[in-house]
Amino acid sequence: MKKITLFVLGMTLFTSVFAQEESTLKQVPSVQLKDLAGNTINTAALGFEGPVVISFWATWCAPCKKELNTIHDLYTDWQEETGVNLVAVSIDDEKTLNSVPLYVNGRGWEYLVLSDPNGDFKRAMGVNTVPHTFLLDAEGNIVYTHNNYAPGDEEKLYEEIKKLGAKK
Repeated sequence: MKKITLFVLGMTLFTSVFAQEESTLKQVPSVQLKDLAGNTINTAALGFEGPVVISFWATWCAPCKKELNTIHDLYTDWQEETGVNLVAVSIDDEKTLNSVPLYVNGRGWEYLVLSDPNGDFKRAMGVNTVPHTFLLDAEGNIVYTHNNYAPGDEEKLYEEIKKLGAKK
């Protein structure tokens, strides 16, 4: 009985801590990152009118690349129907940062790709592991978040995007 009580107590504590972490971040914090051309971009003012997907990834992360490559195959249709934009935030550090443009250009990604080599944005967003995906509504509110990737997760993301309404 003690084990069950401790388990329930532990799960309750975990759930409340997790729920607090989830609810504290409502909007994207302001962090200065660089795009692939070297331009500085403020993460709190990305300038997109519709929904925005922010996906944290790395060149060394196989599930990250699978997710973003799968979305790439669907991205044009998603944009036409919903007006969504995707921002791929690389957390590659100085050792692997040079691989980012080679990979992105080789795959023909049409996303805005930002580099977060010091992990400032990653920390500000509470990202512990990649891939980690956030969906923002047109006002910049975080309305959905998902960690890790399994085939089919892109369909769930698309359903969440569609809930925000069709392109105006």
